[in-house]
Amino acid sequence: MTNPYSGIKDYQLWRRSVARVETHLFDPVVKPRFKIDRNSKVATAGSCFAQHISRQIQRIGFHYFITERADHLNDAEKARRNFGVFSARYGNIYTARQLRQLFEEVFDARRPVEKAWRRKDGKFVDPYRPQVEPDGYDTEEDVIEARRAHLAAVRSVFLGCDVLVFTLGLTEAWRSKVDGSVFPLAPGVSAGSFDPDAHEFVNFNVEEIERDLTFVLRRLKEINPHVKVLLTVSPVPLVATYEDRSVLVSTTYSKSVLRVVAEQMLPRFDWVDYFPSYEIITGSYAGGLYYEDDYREVNHLGVAHVMRCFVRNYVAHVEAPTEKFAPLAPPQEEYQHVVCDEREIEMLRP
Repeated sequence: MTNPYSGIKDYQLWRRSVARVETHLFDPVVKPRFKIDRNSKVATAGSCFAQHISRQIQRIGFHYFITERADHLNDAEKARRNFGVFSARYGNIYTARQLRQLFEEVFDARRPVEKAWRRKDGKFVDPYRPQVEPDGYDTEEDVIEARRAHLAAVRSVFLGCDVLVFTLGLTEAWRSKVDGSVFPLAPGVSAGSFDPDAHEFVNFNVEEIERDLTFVLRRLKEINPHVKVLLTVSPVPLVATYEDRSVLVSTTYSKSVLRVVAEQMLPRFDWVDYFPSYEIITGSYAGGLYYEDDYREVNHLGVAHVMRCFVRNYVAHVEAPTEKFAPLAPPQEEYQHVVCDEREIEMLRP
């Protein structure tokens, strides 16, 4: 007699593919849908964790696609001013709604109402990327002009990339009651002022995120027919939740929703794939090994494991062993220096 499970593969069995595998050798990627070669223009966007993939692409000598450059600046100044962190200087795009409104601003003439926020030092910042310019801007007009140049660079990213890696990070956000614009940080955290008559908290659900991400993917394919997209979910827990409950419970909700939405994209778009960095870091097989002492920041062991799996499965024509490109211990300053707007919330509470 036979049963439906008699012919399944080893990777479908926990005991064979997880329990019997040494932690550092675990690889949950099965049948990747595409490969990235040296000529592929790889763009990144999303939450903090996406930065590790962009750095790895550059380290192995592949084409990390950057359209917002500052070639006149030295490397230290570029890093300080957030050039090259992502393909364009959009800062953290934590939610699918942020990605959608950015796309609409570039291609559909969307014009957000709030155009500049003032900081405590009197300088102005862009509400939709409040941390990218550490020195701020002298006037609101300077913010508007800088955003105009930024949107041109974003347009080039969407039109020119071969692969877009987008990391879904959060479901919680703050938005304008006037025009629905979503911000990466609540007004008043790093700049601006919170007004309960003008701003509101939102915690996006599966249907809302599904709708936003589907919109972006369909439109992206229309303007860039050869593009492929790699979705990931950030394994980094929330810094804080505005819901009246444990931040751990909110983290579980947020990541579960994002993981569900990513899965829903796969049967709809054969040019979209999911890379399980979230599972690699958070999986019970690792026993918390891949987090720092705060149980939130991903440590160098976790970054290395994720990138070994990424290179092994998605990078074509690697001319040396994978271990060369994903060392066990990447430079400490690299994995610790990750731009994360959300951290600003921590600065408000001792």
